[in-house]
Amino acid sequence: MSKKIALIAIGGNALLKEKEQGLQEEQLENARECAEMFANVVQAGYSLCVVHGNGPQVGNILIQQEAGANRIPPYTLDIADAMTQGSMGYIIERMLINRLKYIKHETPVTTVLTEVVVDKDDPGFENPTKPVGPFYTEFRAVELQKQKKWHMKEDAGRGWRKVVPSPKPLEIVQLEAVKLLLEAGHCVIAGGGGGIPVIRDASGFLVGVEAVIDKDRLSSLLADQLGADTYVILTGVDKVAIDFGKPTQKWVDRMTVTEARQHMADGQFPAGSMGPKIESAIQFIVAGGHEVLITSPEALGRDPYETVGTRIVRD
Repeated sequence: MSKKIALIAIGGNALLKEKEQGLQEEQLENARECAEMFANVVQAGYSLCVVHGNGPQVGNILIQQEAGANRIPPYTLDIADAMTQGSMGYIIERMLINRLKYIKHETPVTTVLTEVVVDKDDPGFENPTKPVGPFYTEFRAVELQKQKKWHMKEDAGRGWRKVVPSPKPLEIVQLEAVKLLLEAGHCVIAGGGGGIPVIRDASGFLVGVEAVIDKDRLSSLLADQLGADTYVILTGVDKVAIDFGKPTQKWVDRMTVTEARQHMADGQFPAGSMGPKIESAIQFIVAGGHEVLITSPEALGRDPYETVGTRIVRD
């Protein structure tokens, strides 16, 4: 690649935030805010690849399908995933094109409908755990178990939900297309929702499956296979801190892998907050990546890219 590549992963809740109604106008405004931070990275000279989650959006599609099930047969989950890749990709794509035009840094932006191969024998298929879609009464849940062979589980007293497998991503079918687009100077939106889950049958043909691939797992795999220089992990704080919340708290601009491991061993990064992000950063760099940037969406859109956030680098 002629330019350095930065991969940014955002959650589906970046476009559909908690307590919002899910209106199209809300998602467009949220995408406009995301486009500002994406454009900052492009302006800094990077080829940009964006991966987005789709949890709230695919959930809404499944609710719509259930409401109209008596009139129109519902689609399977892999097709619902594809629908969100198209709709969310379009929203992000349009807002980023407009933002880049506004700052006079016009760059092509392309969404790639992305299939991701999983192992048909992945242990996740034996123990579905990922809840998707609407809540049902127990009576309706039993009906769906019999009629559609769905796995249903009661969810914290709120009702019953369909649960699906969350298998490990193995192969990104459109990887070469993403590489070619980046090489040609495009910003690329790919792997939406963790990718459309498919398996290969005995003849090697692709077959869609009812599953949800973890977006962060897919992002890490894609960043590695693209040879991304920077993997951007977005969180709720502008920078990583040592002694977070204590009088001795110190914000960190730069941290080596060795330092990150030592801080992990010292209990600086709890498992329920910063810990998994630091672990993911270490894994990416150990696998050959150059740099991980941890920051908040607000800071990435506001501050100069060269100085924003905390950078974790090789020793």
